[in-house]
Amino acid sequence: MANTLWVLGSVNADHMLQVPYFPKPGETLTGDHYQLTGGGKGANQAVAAARLKGNVAFVACVGDDAVGHQFCQDFHADGIDTKRVAVIKNAPTGTALILVNNEGENCIALNSGANTELTPSRIMPWLAELKAVHTLLMQLETPLDTVTLAAKSARDKGVNVILNPAPAQPLSDELLSVVDIITPNETEASLLTGVTVSDIDSAKKAAEVLHSKGVAKVLITLGKAGVLLSDAGEQHHFPGFEVEAIDTTAAGDTFNGALAVALTEGQSMPEAIHLAQAAAAISVTRLGAQSAIPKRAEVELYCKQ
Repeated sequence: MANTLWVLGSVNADHMLQVPYFPKPGETLTGDHYQLTGGGKGANQAVAAARLKGNVAFVACVGDDAVGHQFCQDFHADGIDTKRVAVIKNAPTGTALILVNNEGENCIALNSGANTELTPSRIMPWLAELKAVHTLLMQLETPLDTVTLAAKSARDKGVNVILNPAPAQPLSDELLSVVDIITPNETEASLLTGVTVSDIDSAKKAAEVLHSKGVAKVLITLGKAGVLLSDAGEQHHFPGFEVEAIDTTAAGDTFNGALAVALTEGQSMPEAIHLAQAAAAISVTRLGAQSAIPKRAEVELYCKQ
């Protein structure tokens, strides 16, 4: 279908614990509000897009274990097409250990597990189907050569390519040149461009570097300071919603999923950013990753406030 959104990315089991502050080396802390929930940037973005009423297909790998099978059922319950979610024998589903402090900041350690099996050879049989897709949304918790192959194939078929370059890592000009929209945060933008991004002015400079590498539209998320959009020689700042953050774990993923859905619906970029900011604002007021992601009706109501 013309409005189909493909999300290619990771799936993790998130083990989350609230702590008063992040422990020092050798220190033991007692935490509370332990949760085991679905996570992984790819899965979070697919779930966010589905809850925003997107027509979502997910391309991913899970382990042949209880949590992997449960996640597939959960994806299906959210309305996600899981035909391209591979169950990998003799591999665990990816795992994330997440500490959240009293300021809502998080600290995360990952075991990639089955996510490493999302290889170029695995996705090759599905690439021809991209011709019927509107947008491809990806992140960086799966093999980089797979991300590059998918982006090139999508560009060749006229598909809109959105890359959320997280977790932060260097990227080749080869990949950046086939990305239509990139959505780094301050840390990721700094690493990709060599410009230390700390405010709107430095974000504008970083955006210019990304344009020089072939990226048409740059959205740099600035936390409480909102979002900078740089597109076609024009730069606009969108202030964020003011909320009291409890947990920022999936805020960026919620933003990206909502943004992609709005764009597949034909909304303008400012409209899409507003919807995405609202969804992300709601998510940070709740604990967890996918458990914090709101549904469309809630986000639309929030936008009217």
